[in-house]
Amino acid sequence: METEKIAGLWTHLHWLTVLAEQGSYTAAATRLGVSKAAMSQRISELERAAGISLVQRTTRSVRLTEAGQRLVENTRSHYEEIATSFASVSELAGVARGLIRVTAPVAFGRQQLLPKLPAFLRENPEVRIQLEVSDRLSSLATEGYDLAIRHSAEAPDTHVAWRLCETQSVLVASRAYLRKRGTPLAPEEVVSHDCLFYPRTSGAATWSFERRSPRKTGAAPVTLPVNGQFSANNSEALRDAALDDMGIALLPDFTAQAAVQAGKLVVVLPQWRVTGPFADRLYVLRPYASHVPRAVSLFVSYLRESYADGFPL
Repeated sequence: METEKIAGLWTHLHWLTVLAEQGSYTAAATRLGVSKAAMSQRISELERAAGISLVQRTTRSVRLTEAGQRLVENTRSHYEEIATSFASVSELAGVARGLIRVTAPVAFGRQQLLPKLPAFLRENPEVRIQLEVSDRLSSLATEGYDLAIRHSAEAPDTHVAWRLCETQSVLVASRAYLRKRGTPLAPEEVVSHDCLFYPRTSGAATWSFERRSPRKTGAAPVTLPVNGQFSANNSEALRDAALDDMGIALLPDFTAQAAVQAGKLVVVLPQWRVTGPFADRLYVLRPYASHVPRAVSLFVSYLRESYADGFPL
């Protein structure tokens, strides 16, 4: 095949690589910022030029043929080198630019991350941020994210990770609920209350209590079963139920913060450290890469500074 014809297919080859990574025409088109129809047309043009089928299409997914997979494996590294070289050259101007794709948990993303984005974008007008809020643990490499924020006990060793801050779980309830049902003075009293909890995949839901007093450091936690009329696998839903006077909720501090500071919810048993389904640290992760865009580095630094003090109540 003549050189001119191959040169005209460079974009087509790159799009095939993205299609292989994303696994569907819709996801690949979204990643590239083009229409699904344009994506399909480019792949068809590439197949006609190659004279062989490169993609196996089904109603649910897309798989590459052996020829398509071989083509992707032989060209992917070259496109990565080109992207790295271009990024390093363009950043000589000292201006952060480009798209940052970020995934974050729903509650944290909506309540804590979104309010921080306008200031960063004003300071960096050439940067664009695409945010996905989801409690699903997305694959950074496969789904093309530059950064992920994770609420986790520890950082995975498969990524570069920075700890943003410590977090804690807190028991909260509305004043109206506590006036009606009384305020628990000990963990054992919580059991008789309507508890708003994150459901377990199996077995009864439990909360563990440990005194914050220095004299009790090292004491074994007290673990108690909890029950109530409402449970949800989203901390915002639990917070809203507490605001509607439905019971006592166990929430991450970043979900409870605004309602507590506004006086809409009250912290219950503040002298006890309570644990349940929520982790105690927030991390920001990025995939391992030989070159990190300036925009990504600046955004990581901004996040670390923004959340250095955690979420005081």
